[in-house]
Amino acid sequence: MRSVVGVTGVVVVVGANMKIKNNITLHFCIALVVLMWCSGGLQAQPAENPFPSFGSGPIQVRVYTDYFCPPCRAMEPSIDPILKDLLSKNKITLTLVDVPFNRLTPLYARYFLYALKAKNDVKHAFHVRNVLQDAAAADRIATEEDFKKLYAEKLIIYEVFDTSVLFARLNIMIKEDKIRQTPTFIIVRNGDTEKIEGKSDIIEALKLLQ
Repeated sequence: MRSVVGVTGVVVVVGANMKIKNNITLHFCIALVVLMWCSGGLQAQPAENPFPSFGSGPIQVRVYTDYFCPPCRAMEPSIDPILKDLLSKNKITLTLVDVPFNRLTPLYARYFLYALKAKNDVKHAFHVRNVLQDAAAADRIATEEDFKKLYAEKLIIYEVFDTSVLFARLNIMIKEDKIRQTPTFIIVRNGDTEKIEGKSDIIEALKLLQ
């Protein structure tokens, strides 16, 4: 489904995608997200600033997902090879944004950035995301101690740091792109911006970029 709507409010699951409904005050919701996240160049950045963006291609692809979104997890095996192919051909600049629809997503997003702090490359990023999606599906990771055990088990290197500045930047992107459900992709090329929602439409749009 393609749309250009963008309201925020109470998060519920509607149909196949995770959505927001009810038009609550936008600024209140944004402030809440920043508060949750803070408690804890759009190409690949050095380790001291591990912004989750990779490649330097002319087409911007912004990926908005939630680890606890079943359609997001179901979509990954189909889109990962396409995204890797587009990156290898230097066709896109890819930015990965975790949308905190679930109460545990800020914790997962923090540990994703911790992993990028230690090793900020796209192969590592995809691997860590897959591990986190599996953990969310199994409903077995809910605390800092759980993450320490998970990363030790999966041999994922990470470095703890203050993520508040990065979360504030990512939150601005969520607000500006008017994200109200996951999965949502934003594709920007030749000055035109397209919002794409839903697994099948996203896969189709990515294939057209190849």
